[in-house]
Amino acid sequence: MLTKARALAADEVVIDLEDAVAPPVKAQARAAVTAAVAQGGWGERNVAVRINGPATRWCHRDVIDVVAGAGDGLASLVVPKVESPGEVEFVDRLAGMVEQELGRAAPVGLQALIETATGLRHIYAIAHASPRLETLIVGYADLAASLGLPPEGGQSGERWHHVLATVLVAARDAGLQAIDGPYLAIKDLDGFRAAAQRAHALGYDGKWALHPTQIDVLNDLFAPSPEELEHARGVLEALEAAERAEGSRGAVMHDGAMIDEASRKLAAQVVARGEAAKRS
Repeated sequence: MLTKARALAADEVVIDLEDAVAPPVKAQARAAVTAAVAQGGWGERNVAVRINGPATRWCHRDVIDVVAGAGDGLASLVVPKVESPGEVEFVDRLAGMVEQELGRAAPVGLQALIETATGLRHIYAIAHASPRLETLIVGYADLAASLGLPPEGGQSGERWHHVLATVLVAARDAGLQAIDGPYLAIKDLDGFRAAAQRAHALGYDGKWALHPTQIDVLNDLFAPSPEELEHARGVLEALEAAERAEGSRGAVMHDGAMIDEASRKLAAQVVARGEAAKRS
């Protein structure tokens, strides 16, 4: 799986040391993952490693060994089941100690999985816990268990709307990415697409894929379409033309609609997503 991941059309590869690894083979998996990241060959993909949670006996060794051994190919650590800012601070400080020892110039980033009711309650403090923090991620399976939700329903309906909105607002308040969690029914591409479309409509930056068949759906959905890019660039050009003519952006008409500074911010975001997705 590590070999195949190097060829996937994903923006990021997240390698798991937590729930996907049984306790007796944690150390073996840690060594294999660290070697695979250090070996390179990941292209332009970001590589993240999901460590075991700070409440477990494996966390400190995950942080020390992975940060020390994975080299510059490691972009970030995903911290699972975060329930307090102190857990993020612990990983931050431990990673920093390793980096100081090694003389690593670029700090390893952190991503926080929100997977419990307690984590959701403390999410604003968590979002501001560390300058390393880049992303908040919704973890559905553990969060459903924590909230006592029945297994039926998956990610459909309104039962996740409050969670998604809360995580999104906390992420934006702290200047972080908001990423929707995985869809477990990997053969249900229609359900997966519907869940991804909902996250996209809410303003999320992306969604985790569990299987290669899900990646193309996400790339198509979260990258702006040619029509969206054309409209966004037209908005920016119209506002720039107004500024040149009047010395102020102000509010102007474009394609039958009033556009202003808020329109510029939205259009700039669309263009930035297009550039990131290499859409012309």
